Amino acid sequence: MGLRLALVAVVVPDYDLALSFFVDTLGFELLEDTDMGGGKRWVRVAPEGAETQFLLARAVGEQQEAAIGNQGGGRVWLFLQTDDFARDHARLHAAGVAFQEDPRHEPYGSVAVFEDPFGNRWDLIEFK
Repeated sequence: MGLRLALVAVVVPDYDLALSFFVDTLGFELLEDTDMGGGKRWVRVAPEGAETQFLLARAVGEQQEAAIGNQGGGRVWLFLQTDDFARDHARLHAAGVAFQEDPRHEPYGSVAVFEDPFGNRWDLIEFK
């Protein structure tokens, strides 16, 4: 198998709020939601068929709370790839996703920056 990136932790303020965005708005699959006790849950989501998954990690303490929405230091740090930019841009826009710009067509593909409800910046991107 070799090495592969299995999970990326996204620090969120609340599990259910995060699930609403990732599952209901983005259309990701809920892969696991296991109660770990003491208010902690192991929550994994991913786009259908994706190899890399997100671990939704509820912030605990001031340091983690300060990281909510700023894991990329204010720049785009998550790249959501699509095989049909126009379709998915329209679907996400209709679902209320906060796009920060109009779609751009760059040498590498079509792209538009959006922000999740927590402040993280993403690219919706279709590579050429």
